[in-house]
Amino acid sequence: MMNILLVCAGGVSTGILMKKMMKYADSKDIQIKVEAHAVQDFDDNIDRFDLVLLGPQISYKLNELKDRTAKPVAVIESMDYAMGNAENVIKLAAKIQG
Repeated sequence: MMNILLVCAGGVSTGILMKKMMKYADSKDIQIKVEAHAVQDFDDNIDRFDLVLLGPQISYKLNELKDRTAKPVAVIESMDYAMGNAENVIKLAAKIQG
């Protein structure tokens, strides 16, 4: 089971990706929990998750967020984010989780 925190500027665009990820995971019998939140809510939510994936529009926050947690943090590839490529985003999560 992967507990994934998706973070973007406002939480809306990652909300769409979150739904696609959950649908894909269900179709492949992959156990995940995914929530989307705005970057300003990071500290309020990080304790409930195993890893963090950032929307590419806030990639400039990567080092700052890495400094605020010991959990894995990565930026979603722009094309995967734009196209809602749930498979690749879940693969990225699995890769950084180790």
